[in-house]
Amino acid sequence: MLRKKLHFSLSVRSLLGALAGLAATISEAPADSITLHSQEIRDRKAVFATVEAVDLLQARARIGGTVVSLSVDEGSQVSSGARIAVVVDEKLALEIRSAKARIQSVIAERANARTAVERARKLRASGTYSQARLDEAETALKVLDRTLASARAEREVIVQRAKEGAVLAPGAGRVLDVKVTEGAVVLPGEAIATIAAETYVLRLVLPERHARFLAEGDTVLVGPRGVEVTSNDHLRLGQVAQVYPRMRQGRVVADVETGGLEGYLVGERTLVYVETGRRQAFVVPEAALYRRFGLSYVLLEDGTEVVVQAGRPVQGGIEVLSGLRDGDRVMVP
Repeated sequence: MLRKKLHFSLSVRSLLGALAGLAATISEAPADSITLHSQEIRDRKAVFATVEAVDLLQARARIGGTVVSLSVDEGSQVSSGARIAVVVDEKLALEIRSAKARIQSVIAERANARTAVERARKLRASGTYSQARLDEAETALKVLDRTLASARAEREVIVQRAKEGAVLAPGAGRVLDVKVTEGAVVLPGEAIATIAAETYVLRLVLPERHARFLAEGDTVLVGPRGVEVTSNDHLRLGQVAQVYPRMRQGRVVADVETGGLEGYLVGERTLVYVETGRRQAFVVPEAALYRRFGLSYVLLEDGTEVVVQAGRPVQGGIEVLSGLRDGDRVMVP
């Protein structure tokens, strides 16, 4: 029994010695004092944002016909003006052939009319041909000249329509959806493929109660790829680029611009931390806090140790929920 009491006494004595040494270490460590004042803290909430393209472009057929060639698939990268598909209308080839035949016929008629004019001019010079008949021959030649020009213009129109069978990408980006296959029949204006422009944004859909805290130019924190909560070290900054003026089923929609979205899939979700309110609180540097017996302490300038209730990390340090007052001078090692 005496041995147990002696052991207990030694344990208490060693514990008191350790506490004294800790207090001496804290008091002897070089430190600066800061005056504590309440400051505004922005509360943030983690919400899901969806990766969306700024613009969705539709590559459409300009003529009706049959798709004879398709050079893209879902996920393909295309540049502006790249050929996506070729639509052929077999009637255009027949129309071009008909236009060529008409041009050749007019050319033959024009050659005969020119010969008749030259003959009439010679006869008129010899006095055996009337001026009226010469004028008629020259007018007929001019009419055929105009007819030939008109026929050639009509042929160019048909050739241009045939060239418009090439479906071109209206802009650079990634192909999200191909709506036809080779051999399909399409109409003028029908969509062939949907292209997502290269610029991506994060689209937020928030409850109506958060609308008053959201404005263009606000800063948000964007998590890494995925939907898992990570530490503040892995967050990057983003900026609210646009808040849509119309709510969708009681929710406000906003777009956030940030870097590093090039490799994301359209529709992929990631975490974004947005502001949901502001309040006044005390914030102390993390180095000013030390723990003992499971409690958090800070050391005041006058040497008083104060038990505090530490909160979550915020910008500038650790939030203190209770134990300090405005104007306290806290020592920071």
